[in-house]
Order: sequence, then structure tokens, then C-alpha cells
Amino acid sequence: MRSIWKGEVSFGLVNVPVKVYAATEDHDLHARQVDKKDGVRIRYKKVRDDNGEEVEFSDIAKAYESEEGEMVILTKEDLASLPVEQNHEIEVTEFVPADQVDPVAFDNAYFLEPASRSNRAYVLMREALQQTDRLAICTFTLRNRTRLCALRVYKDVLMLQTLLWPDEIRPAILEGLDKEAKVRPQEVKMAASLIETMAADFEPEKYEDDYQNQLKELIEAKAAGGEAFTVEEKDTSGDEDGDDEVADLLAALRASVKDRGGKADDPDDQDDQDDDEDDDEDSGSAKKTASKKGGSSSAKKTPAKKTAAKKAPAKKAAAKKSTAKKSTSSKSDSGSSGSGTAKKSTASKSTAKKAPAKKSTARKTPAKKSA
Repeated sequence: MRSIWKGEVSFGLVNVPVKVYAATEDHDLHARQVDKKDGVRIRYKKVRDDNGEEVEFSDIAKAYESEEGEMVILTKEDLASLPVEQNHEIEVTEFVPADQVDPVAFDNAYFLEPASRSNRAYVLMREALQQTDRLAICTFTLRNRTRLCALRVYKDVLMLQTLLWPDEIRPAILEGLDKEAKVRPQEVKMAASLIETMAADFEPEKYEDDYQNQLKELIEAKAAGGEAFTVEEKDTSGDEDGDDEVADLLAALRASVKDRGGKADDPDDQDDQDDDEDDDEDSGSAKKTASKKGGSSSAKKTPAKKTAAKKAPAKKAAAKKSTAKKSTSSKSDSGSSGSGTAKKSTASKSTAKKAPAKKSTARKTPAKKSA
């Protein structure tokens, strides 16, 4: 590797001479612009804005616009004369807890190598950072920019991690979060169970850049005159928003947890259980109410009576007589099945209103006394 900067890390009265190396590199394949007719490369020319004449690279300079709108040309010598360019020092201003710097602020990474005959000061700073679990916040100028950075330990090497300035990080104002959906505790618990089943130590070596690998395969296939991949049509029928999305989410969570050997409790079970308990309470209240009306409900039990009364309105007198005859035989059954009477009490009330004669018949029956 070739160093891109040389200077000193200073904190207090301690100076650590270092060389700076780029810690990352790009592995992407880069495309070139060509004429699609025959693949001949396309080149851009630098031309003047006024007459279109081409300008050689050696004649191109940098210019900045002043507040008055005048273009000011600055040469490399002018830029090198800036005081910050004269100071080859990484100045540590403070040491902060590592968890106070959000990863979103991390930008480029650089390795620091000891640049002196003895690396004692380098090792001392590395051990102190490891022991205190803190980051050294510092500033330095690199490539025409003053950079805010964090100095930390990476695999026994001091690493300089440049940080974005606060105004370079956009505020997280997103319309999709203006109104947050409500999630139930059971759903959160199931999602947490899925996370636990997928918990592991981070091993970046087991991951691959699928896009670059497939791009290489496509290039080789096209070079050989063939085709590497076929495009499959996607089913977009289930992309509509609505209640189905929530149902699919719950089903996906349950299936994912089960697929990984975890326990997938149905988040709807608790709600169903609560609904059943509420129904039981309502049913119990109805039974108590019906038991208080035991006598009157006995005469309203038999569905046959109701059907006869509704279907044959012209023969009300006959229906009433048959009801009175059957009431005696049904009294003993009504006494032994109190709960059944309670469940049918609601339906029988409407019948009683339509057939007042039944009530008078029921009042005369001795079954009330025995009950």
C-alpha cells in the first residue's frame, strides 16, 4: 500500500508519528461509455464555453466565485499556502464513549502506521483506547478538506474514521411515519422470537456480492455469444395495501418462527380467549336472569308451539288448547333443564307477546308450584 498522508497524532504533550493509508477499496466492475453501433469508446473533450475550442488538461485551472460574482482562479500553489495545509497534525480534542457516536456518521476509514523508529507511543495510545473503550475525536486536513474524525482500534491497528459533519446528515422526516400503526404485544413477542432464532455472530466472510458475481457471469456469457439469465415475470396481484397485508405479516412471522424450529404462538389466540371469556360472562348473566323468570319461561320452551302459532294464525284457539295440553307434560322436562330454558328465553319472549293466551295458560299450570 502507498501512504496518502504523513503527520502526527497529538493529544496533550504526546505526539505519535504516523502514516495514513486507505483502509478500503472498491471491487466493483466499472463500465465504459461506447458507441452502441460498434462498441468504440466515447471520450469527452474539455472545450471553452464561448467558442467551443478544446482546452488541454495542463491549461485547466480551478476557480471559485466570490461574493460579488467574480471568478477567482486559484492555483495549486495558492491552495497549498493555506495554514491548515501547513499543519500536518491530527489533533485529538476529546475522548468520548464509543456508543455516543452513531454509525450513520462514519464515512471513510484509514489505517495509521507508526512512522518513527520506535512504535512505543503508538502501542501506548492503542492500549489506552482499548482499556477505556473510548473514541478519540480529532480534526485534520486531507485533500482540501478539514475533516472531523474518530480514532479507534481495529484489529490491533489504530484506525482513523472520518465522520460526516452534522449538517451533512439529513433529518429523518418521513411521511410514512406520520401516523404509526399499532402493534399488539403478541406480535412484538413473535417478531422477537424470530430474531432470537436468527441470532448469530457476524462473519462478513460468508457473504458475497451477488450483483458483481452475476455481472461477471453475464459479461462472460455475452462474450461467448450466449445468454446467462432469463427474466421471470413477477406476480403483482398481492401488492395491494389493506387488511391482507397485516394478515400476511402475521402468517409470515408464524411460518418463519416454525421454520427455524422456534415456538410460534398465535397472537390471535389470546384475543379469542378473551372473547370466549366475555361470551361466557354474558351467557352466565343470561342464565341468572332466566332462572328468576322460571315460571313464565316454562311455557315458552317448546319450538313446536311457536311454529304452530306462527304458521296457523287462523286456528289460534286450537293452537292455544294444544299448548295447554302439552304444557303439563313439558313441565317436568323444564325443571330438569334449567340452562336450556335460559338459552331459549330470548327467543320465547317474542312468541309470548304474540300469543297472550299462552301466558294465562301458564299461570294456571301447577308446574310453577312444583318448580
